[in-house]
Amino acid sequence: MKIKLFVVGGSHPCATVERALELKGLRYSVVEFPPPMHMGAMKLLFGERTVPGIKIDGEKLTGSRAILARLDELVPNPPLFPADADKRAAVLEAEAWGDEVLQPLVRRVLWPSFKAHPEVMANYSVGSKLPPIPVPVLKLIAPSVTTLEMRANRASDETYADDIRTLPILLDRIDGWIADGVIGSEQFNAADLQIASSLRLLMTFADFSEIFAERPCAALTLRCFPEAPGHAPVGTIPAALLPSAA
Repeated sequence: MKIKLFVVGGSHPCATVERALELKGLRYSVVEFPPPMHMGAMKLLFGERTVPGIKIDGEKLTGSRAILARLDELVPNPPLFPADADKRAAVLEAEAWGDEVLQPLVRRVLWPSFKAHPEVMANYSVGSKLPPIPVPVLKLIAPSVTTLEMRANRASDETYADDIRTLPILLDRIDGWIADGVIGSEQFNAADLQIASSLRLLMTFADFSEIFAERPCAALTLRCFPEAPGHAPVGTIPAALLPSAA
């Protein structure tokens, strides 16, 4: 099976697919695009502007949910979805929420943070196959790059504040799924991968350490994704926006 994965470095949905490929024991090659150049390249190659994209023996797919479903069809073991109908429905619901609610929220937090602190962007190039961009150059291109990404992801000052302040509510929901056994089992499922990849990116922000402290979802995330590129130091997120200060 010949597999080529198209990614943006540090992308949480791309991390979801890479982890699934590892769990399935599948070998693959990677094509990496820099943001926001990936939008045009992906549109040309796949007809959609978002990553991840994948070619499996010539078959093209985009989006982490579609890719995970197809991988489970091609390589059934270990399964990413339960065989039991009720359990499968619960995993699909949690996976969809992770894709449609949590994943875009992380982008709406990430890009305004980078806009305010362009020097932090350099920390997220660890492991990238692309040549590193010097910090002075990053500071020059950051206004245009972050503005494009914020527009593409419908991020604004208003969404930034709202998303950060509602994080504990979202984490409560995830911890509830863990308590109910929907996610967090010894064997990872598709919902584990979708949700944990987004949480792992948020956990690279030192300002969120108190929010995640001793939560079951934090333990699950670190078990699923022990390593993550990037680090945003304390002060990247305005202290007045953090839930502990609200």
